[in-house]
Amino acid sequence: VMMILLSASVLSWVIITLKYKVLKLAKEEAIRFEDQFWSGINLSDLYQQVKRKTSERRGVARIFEAGFAEYIRTHKSKTNTEMMLASVQRSMKVAVAREEDHLDSHLSLLATIGSISPYIGLFGTVWGIMRSFIALGAVEHASLAMVAPGIAEALIATAMGLFAAIPAVIAYNRYAEKVDRLSSTYENFAEEFATILQRQSSAQSNAADETI
Repeated sequence: VMMILLSASVLSWVIITLKYKVLKLAKEEAIRFEDQFWSGINLSDLYQQVKRKTSERRGVARIFEAGFAEYIRTHKSKTNTEMMLASVQRSMKVAVAREEDHLDSHLSLLATIGSISPYIGLFGTVWGIMRSFIALGAVEHASLAMVAPGIAEALIATAMGLFAAIPAVIAYNRYAEKVDRLSSTYENFAEEFATILQRQSSAQSNAADETI
């Protein structure tokens, strides 16, 4: 039982450390890319920059890439604005879902550790106390001093369970909140970008009609 709890504690701290880095990087990348996006840069130039950064295409950048790639494809096939918008939104919706899955990865494991560790610790305590009393019943002259060490050792299992569970629960709640915020950022960006592409497509269609 102690080894299980120790392993759960080590695993939870590994996940806590890794997820902290992942979520911090995701937030910084979202802020950096949105600053660049709203700076007035040409969308085609930004798209080429994103495509060149193959190892850094995550978060908002990946959603932008998916949406603009679909926009280019539908624009070349001369799809009408409504169909283009629907296709772009579907592409970005898939990209958003993938990014959310990336952010959510291993969070469920933290929740599992946080929920079952106290029960494993409690099981270890009950088992240890039961063994102490069984040993006590096997001797003729029993005393509290004979069972006290065994009971104290058994109670350590409860403490170990709490030691594994408390950080996991705290981290899970904090990280879940951060994931929700980033998900909202991704979804809001997708909606705003779809609106921009719709206006751009409508403007190009109107210009083409006037030329004709």
